[in-house]
Amino acid sequence: MLRCLIKDFETRPSVTHLLEHPFIKQAHGKDSTLRQQLSSLIKEQQEHGCRRRTRHERINTRKTLIIESSPDDDLVNLEALDEETIISHLQRRYGDLQIYTYVGDILIALNPFQSLSIYTQQFSKLYHGVKRSENPPHIFATADAAYQSMVTFSKDQCIIISGESGAGKTESAHLIVQHLTFLGKANNRTLREKILQVNPLLEAFGNACTAINDNSSRFGKYLEMRFTPTGAVMGAKISEYLLEKSRVIKQAAGEKNFHIFYYIYAGLYHQEKLVKYGLPDKTPPRYIDSQNGKVMQDIVSSKLYKEQFDAIQDCFRIIGFTEEEVNSVYRILSAILNTGNIEFTSITSQHQTDKSEVPNTQALDNSADLLSIGSEELQEALTSHCVVTRGETIIRNNTVDKAIDVRDAMSKALYGRLFSWIVNRINALLQPDTNICAADSGMNVGILDIFGFENFKKNSFEQLCINIANEQIQFYFNQHIFALEQMEYQSEGVDASLVEYEDNRPILDMFLQKPMGLLSLLDEESRFPQATDQTLVDKFEDNLRCKYFWRPKRVELTFGIQHYAGKVLYNVHGFLEKNRDTLPADIVVVLRTSENKLLQQLFSSPLTKIGGTRTLNLTLKHPNRTLNLTLKHPNSPNVDTMEMMRHPEETTNMRRQTVSSYFRYSLMDLLSKMVVGQPHFVRCIKPNDDRQALRFCKERVVLQLRYTGILETVNIRRLGYSHRILFEEFVSRYYYLAFRAHQMPESSKENSKVILEKAKLENWSVGKTKVFLKYYHVEQLNLMLREVMARVVVLQAYTKGWLGARRYRRERERRRHGATIIQSAWRGHAARQNLKHIRKERAEAAVRIQSAYRGHRVREDCKQKRQSAPATLGSSSATQGKDSTMDNHILKDKAPADSGCGGGGDRQARADSLDRGPSRDYSSSSSSSSHRDPSRNSIGSGGVTGILRNQHNKQGRDRSMDAHIHACMQVYVCTGVCACSENSEEA
Repeated sequence: MLRCLIKDFETRPSVTHLLEHPFIKQAHGKDSTLRQQLSSLIKEQQEHGCRRRTRHERINTRKTLIIESSPDDDLVNLEALDEETIISHLQRRYGDLQIYTYVGDILIALNPFQSLSIYTQQFSKLYHGVKRSENPPHIFATADAAYQSMVTFSKDQCIIISGESGAGKTESAHLIVQHLTFLGKANNRTLREKILQVNPLLEAFGNACTAINDNSSRFGKYLEMRFTPTGAVMGAKISEYLLEKSRVIKQAAGEKNFHIFYYIYAGLYHQEKLVKYGLPDKTPPRYIDSQNGKVMQDIVSSKLYKEQFDAIQDCFRIIGFTEEEVNSVYRILSAILNTGNIEFTSITSQHQTDKSEVPNTQALDNSADLLSIGSEELQEALTSHCVVTRGETIIRNNTVDKAIDVRDAMSKALYGRLFSWIVNRINALLQPDTNICAADSGMNVGILDIFGFENFKKNSFEQLCINIANEQIQFYFNQHIFALEQMEYQSEGVDASLVEYEDNRPILDMFLQKPMGLLSLLDEESRFPQATDQTLVDKFEDNLRCKYFWRPKRVELTFGIQHYAGKVLYNVHGFLEKNRDTLPADIVVVLRTSENKLLQQLFSSPLTKIGGTRTLNLTLKHPNRTLNLTLKHPNSPNVDTMEMMRHPEETTNMRRQTVSSYFRYSLMDLLSKMVVGQPHFVRCIKPNDDRQALRFCKERVVLQLRYTGILETVNIRRLGYSHRILFEEFVSRYYYLAFRAHQMPESSKENSKVILEKAKLENWSVGKTKVFLKYYHVEQLNLMLREVMARVVVLQAYTKGWLGARRYRRERERRRHGATIIQSAWRGHAARQNLKHIRKERAEAAVRIQSAYRGHRVREDCKQKRQSAPATLGSSSATQGKDSTMDNHILKDKAPADSGCGGGGDRQARADSLDRGPSRDYSSSSSSSSHRDPSRNSIGSGGVTGILRNQHNKQGRDRSMDAHIHACMQVYVCTGVCACSENSEEA
């Protein structure tokens, strides 16, 4: 039954298969009855209400969810466009829990700080392929617009979600993925479930609790969903940027480590497996311990952590991770927590140099056991390091501070590479199936969920990178909304009002330009071994002479930046060390000797230019052994070849890439993905800083609207033309609206005007090479085109149905003709076999009749002989004794002839003698002759010689007769008919 209802033509069964379906066969010939039953059922439903349960399902006779839209849904429709009007408008809508508002084709989303019931399956159906103005603003409408544009124009799309930290970007990205998987339904339900589980898994490993957001993204994520040309989802790919690894070892006051550490600790605690992973059950590890001391209490008593741990296990299972891989992930995470508990003490050596050692080796042993490496080798790598100088290897001891730095560097490297491996593993499990669609024929919808703009009481190197990334996103928004649009007005000669906006390009140049940009200066200072944080601040002050940079007085190791979102003061303490992110070669060598396959893979793969891991073919040498590692992708363009070719001992020098260089390449890679597709913007606004529901703080909202340029965006969306389409593309896309399908009009300015006039659009403009349209014009044209295409599809459906019916009739006639031929051949074969059988039966019956008749005739002859025998036998009884000897002699002479005819015995001999008749019974003649003259031993005048002569002649006649009978018997055996049957008298 379900196969009959499949709508996807790619997987829909053929008409032939449907006609053979039991459901169709059951309904065959019952058209009128079924029509009457259905009519009465619909009438009954209309009388009793719009919804009523039937025997099996529900029948929906009208819309179950009615939501009315209003002109206030779009800020462009407002008469007054001042700041106060927009703020009051947004505040009134937020009080009514209408958290979404349009600015043309841009969506503003205010965080409600509570759960709303507007993301169910019913709302997904409501926002599926309809006009934007028919329903209130919704995040699903933006996802639907991107999906419909992708299917209609066969072009990649990009949804950019921006806003401050805590504004709701992560949740908005999750809802967009949810609606896109609904729109791109495919028969592969497992793939859809996998894609929906990606966000929760990455949030557990990449999100953390901060001072302003309980679920803050600490990395940049760009999710690309892959669709077939018909719009069915077939895979996904994730790109991750700049994970905040420093959070693993230290968190600011009021903040927490990554979620996964608390989830796994609570899960292992309730499963009573803490001892197995070497974790204490009373005091929390150093890396997740907080100042208030409530971490262990929350882990033990809170059900949230345990539920999240169970959910993460389900995510691993659904996406496709094996049990061995999940166990390796848990062991590495537990090893990181144990590594944080390793403590060092200082001892004095013979040369009066400080040396560190591990007084309590329990945490060290636990960490080494979980990492499957030697405990002594790990301790040696933490407390000393090798320096290679001019071919000589010198071992130097580490101080306590240096050993702590090495310990923390190993923990950060373990977590960072593990996170990259998880992302790569997800990509491998969700890669598109080339059997469904070719790699070059699919289309992408990208969703950017990146860390929001941050301004804490104490801002460090991580906040600087995050805010630079947000500057780049804001610049992209300005370029697409303002700069490019107004440049085309001037180049195309279109009369349009220009809108002033705040351009943040100078701020980006201050950060990214070479060689005097802030990041370039930071890299340069990081290469000097004697550089300090103080020298770094002095270099910034000497070279960054612009209005966007300043250095506050009486505050050491700080500098300020005037960002697009406001002023931020940064503390430079630890900038150089965080930027270097040095991992000693000794740690790398020890971890590469691990018996854990996953750990070997993590530290045998070189890093890409964006800081991720990539696999290569490489053979590594160790002082005690040679490690042959099987790796992949040696020709990847993103691979840092210098990092790949270096010996592990060279990773401590200053030539390796820094975090800022990884960050720069990450921004380039992200922009290269974003500019490919057509952008759709979602602006997330945080209504208050206290994360309270239904509280609208005007000052905070006004500040966000100002630096995001919402007022300018409203103006340019009202006065400008957001869509600029070339004549060639416009005519080829919309000529169905004004021309016949077979005409193929010329791509010219006149034909473009004809199409616009036929469509009855207003407020459009035509330039030298492009058509300039308002943001709502494209939607109207697409709806008109969809109606035309729907009518074409209906005609095609009827035509294809008629052709299919005709093909079916022809096929049916051909099959019937073939069946007739097969039946005719079979009947002929059966008749011939039946005739053959009848003939055989008749022949056998004739043989039986002939056999019975001959037996009967022989018995009759024998009976007659017996009746005539007594008279003759009575007269010759005296001579029987003498003649018996002669008879036996004669019978012995006839035996070979009789046996040759097949008799082979006395009985056959007697039968043969009876067949020859009484006239040829020579034994009787001789017996009677001897009776007449018993005194003589011969018959006739010849004496003994005459008897022998007569006997010889008699034997000759008997042999000829026996030969004749033998021949007749052979013919009878072969054919079943006696050869003498025609001449029975002679026989």
